Amino acid sequence: MEHAVIMAGGAGTRLWPLSRNHRPKQLLRLFDGRSLLRHTYERLAERFDPTRIHVITTAAHLPMVAEDLPELPAENLMGEPCGRDTANAVGMAAALLERRDPGAVMGVFTADHIIRPVDRFCAALDAAYRHVAETPGVLVTFGIRPAVAHTGYGYVHRGRTLGDGVHQVLEFVEKPDADTAATYLSSGEYYWNSGMFVWRAKTILDELARHMPDSHAKLLALAEAWPEPDGRERVEAVYPTLEKISIDFAVMEKARHVVVVEMDCEWLDVGSWTSLIDVFEADAAGNVFVAKNTALLDAHDNVIVTEDDHLIAMLGAKDLIVVRSEDATLICTKQAAQRIKDMVGLLKDWHGERYT
Repeated sequence: MEHAVIMAGGAGTRLWPLSRNHRPKQLLRLFDGRSLLRHTYERLAERFDPTRIHVITTAAHLPMVAEDLPELPAENLMGEPCGRDTANAVGMAAALLERRDPGAVMGVFTADHIIRPVDRFCAALDAAYRHVAETPGVLVTFGIRPAVAHTGYGYVHRGRTLGDGVHQVLEFVEKPDADTAATYLSSGEYYWNSGMFVWRAKTILDELARHMPDSHAKLLALAEAWPEPDGRERVEAVYPTLEKISIDFAVMEKARHVVVVEMDCEWLDVGSWTSLIDVFEADAAGNVFVAKNTALLDAHDNVIVTEDDHLIAMLGAKDLIVVRSEDATLICTKQAAQRIKDMVGLLKDWHGERYT
């Protein structure tokens, strides 16, 4: 059967102070009153029955995920004891799915993107699942046609057309410099790497066995232990010993049978406060705000975010980010937004876990 797995791990540090260890960015209800996780689920629910949609997340966040997605059966929520990057999250989900549904085809989707329109998203999924059904052993990734020469994304070099929007992958390339990104854009041969995939669960497990044999063996053993009464203790003991590595580095850049399906959608990676500029419509002065109560006078090109009705007043301010949480407020320039992760590191040194 066809399944969809949502990866909902990660701390979302660059969306501090709202994104915290106890409530990461994918659970923030900033987007039409819904979380990014909820948006992801609703996109997938256009194509999949809830019984075939799964979430893998940090075990500590399982109660919040269950509250956000009450439609999902409890057994479809998988909790990692700790984050060990995407190769292990994918491998754990694949091992569990293959045990429950031998021959399962699984899509892997991230929980921190806004993707629209949904019908084009589903059309790309149809092409990918169809290609996997027709081509044993293939790994499918999704590519986004670049709108600008972005230096913050990885890229996929597209080769010959295999039919129905499917193309051979020549190579994966990491985040380029500005000149290289401009060359990629002008060539028309490169996609942004979306971080979403479709494959048979057995296929990705075979690839992990080839490239990460120690982790593969442990993941299979953990999948067997998972439903047992004492299984959680074994999972908690072994999972932290897995090699921490992304699925791109572990498998995708090494595998031979990889294709890319173009996803003809608006794809917005909500990874920082400045990314909200692309998600929400700005006012006449260029201000973007996710806030119930603001007063702006001679304020231009700012980003303002608060979850309650606390008044945010700005006078003569330009190019600032202001984010208020219950116990912390961030004020920085847009140019400094990429350094928020550094600030969170300092806060951990100064205050322990209190503000992180």
